[in-house]
Amino acid sequence: MQILVDTPPRKVVQKRTANRRKTVGRALIGLASLIFLLEVVMQILHATGTIATGFANWRPILVGYLLWAAAFGAGQVLIRGERGQRALFLLPAVFFTVAVVIFPTVFGLYIAALDWNLSSIEGPRFSGFDNLRSMLSDTYYWNALGNMVFYTAAVLGEYAIAFALALLLSAEIRARKFFRVVFLLPMMLSPVAVSWMIGKSLLEYRFGPAATLARYLGWDNPAFFASPWMARFTIQAMDAWVSIPFIMIILLAGLQAMPKEVQEAAKVDGANGWQSFWHVTFPIMLPVSVTVLIIRIIFKLKLADIVINVTAGGPGGATDTVSSFIYRVYRDRSNVGYGTALAMVYLALIIVLLTLMLRLSKRWTQRVE
Repeated sequence: MQILVDTPPRKVVQKRTANRRKTVGRALIGLASLIFLLEVVMQILHATGTIATGFANWRPILVGYLLWAAAFGAGQVLIRGERGQRALFLLPAVFFTVAVVIFPTVFGLYIAALDWNLSSIEGPRFSGFDNLRSMLSDTYYWNALGNMVFYTAAVLGEYAIAFALALLLSAEIRARKFFRVVFLLPMMLSPVAVSWMIGKSLLEYRFGPAATLARYLGWDNPAFFASPWMARFTIQAMDAWVSIPFIMIILLAGLQAMPKEVQEAAKVDGANGWQSFWHVTFPIMLPVSVTVLIIRIIFKLKLADIVINVTAGGPGGATDTVSSFIYRVYRDRSNVGYGTALAMVYLALIIVLLTLMLRLSKRWTQRVE
């Protein structure tokens, strides 16, 4: 009888204790979030000159973020108990992602709304959408976006060459290991080194070996960077020379992992080399191909170092990429606000492009399978 009488009060006490802990946890998270939000809003208003009260720099915001993260973790433990303790192992990664990805992006949007020129003595001023309006009339920026369409489309050509090399190196040929090492050598070089070694030395107009050979073969004016289209193709060729080995090695790994029984079955059925490749090898390699193409396009969208070192975007912006143009906006114009606005718009375009590519590639892969 004592057990039956004592059990309900214990459950009631435990339930009340749990409710109190949850209430304290929610109050802790809410209070910490409110304080941190007020701190951020106050600093933003102070930075824009709206109010005089604020911190001299953004370092207290970082301290406040760390304190808020600690309070959030403690609140999760109070609210969820053992599940909250398990969540503590995941929260550091989440908070780190917020700190190095989400917060810089939000801060970039804030800078994009400023009229901030480092050569001006006035300092940053809030300008709203003025930078976006300036971007709409900036022909050099739209020209750089157009060039990126060309450079990105050229990835398909790089993929075709890399696939052919991967097929060659996967076949039983002599000195196969030697050629694998040789073909990988360009990938081991820095793009900056390639820029000076090829763009500034090998392709130099007056005394470069390539220009000398071109004159010997009858080309009167072997200027690789004089005309817009020639300069654009030369930049693309240099970038492809560095990047094709990366695509090739990924495709080669996929070919090495492909079951040989499938190819042997195709030969038994009477398929020739092209039919075996198009109906057997290519469909099996499609997931690997889509993955390496997306990775290569991501790297291509960041193309800047070769352009900056060889042509600086010339002639007349013909070889400019968005990244190289934004770099010059920062370096030559010292316009932090406008350059950040251009970068934010470019980031949004990249996110939309990659999202569409992932969806289309998924549908295409499922259709082929």
